[in-house]
Amino acid sequence: MSKTILITGSTDGIGLETAKMLVSKGHKVLIHGRSPAKLEKAQKSLSALPDCGQVESYVADLSRIVDVETLVKAVAEKNARLDVLINNAGVYSAPDPITRDGLDVRFAVNTIAPYLLTKGLLPLIESSGRVINLSSAAQAPVDPEALVGRVKLSDGMAYAQSKLAITMWSHSMALALKDDGPAIIAVNPRSMLGSKMVKEAYGVAGGDLRIGAEILCRAALSDEFADASGKYFDNDTGRFASPHPDALNAKKCEDVVREIEAIIAEKGNND
Repeated sequence: MSKTILITGSTDGIGLETAKMLVSKGHKVLIHGRSPAKLEKAQKSLSALPDCGQVESYVADLSRIVDVETLVKAVAEKNARLDVLINNAGVYSAPDPITRDGLDVRFAVNTIAPYLLTKGLLPLIESSGRVINLSSAAQAPVDPEALVGRVKLSDGMAYAQSKLAITMWSHSMALALKDDGPAIIAVNPRSMLGSKMVKEAYGVAGGDLRIGAEILCRAALSDEFADASGKYFDNDTGRFASPHPDALNAKKCEDVVREIEAIIAEKGNND
């Protein structure tokens, strides 16, 4: 049965490779990117695949909270149902790491945008659906002052904190929704895959992107992930594993969620 699947950050890297796999299986794939030109190129390449499913494209700058809110509305206007949301978009470094909202771009794109997108699209996702959040083996305790943009961090530390933060809210939201919402699963797709981000950050070619795409497709579609809400899958070891201990600490997770909610309330379009 064809599913409707939204993948953020799907104009290159693991996101585009995942879109190729899912479109080739006949699924309707909603791709997202920040660049209209790259998005158009990706849509053309996906639509040219044999036996491909339907492809829709959406432009949004996930570093801007109002853009994320607009993306939610755009997806909801065209789709009455969403089966899977894959929050894949990520940032490691940027020439100017501070967004127009005054946030560190790593927290804005890697943590806050997927939270807001997920909350906004929950009405479209049935309890049998899934939200797959891109985590990482790099996880570091979250400094609340950095999360809200008052403390500057190095690229590596900001990235690691943002990835623990998305893992934390994944666990917290899964516990809050229980059986009333989709399965929410954090996934480390594999360390050092050959994405643009890895090449820029570490100066290495990296591994086969298909490794990451295959685990995201499994997480989105296979029965082994159906009852995995709140869990963390580590593709470095190929199994469900324990994330950083903070992601299993209910109070710390609630604190992160509270900060994210406060940021959204302050920076978003509250019309």
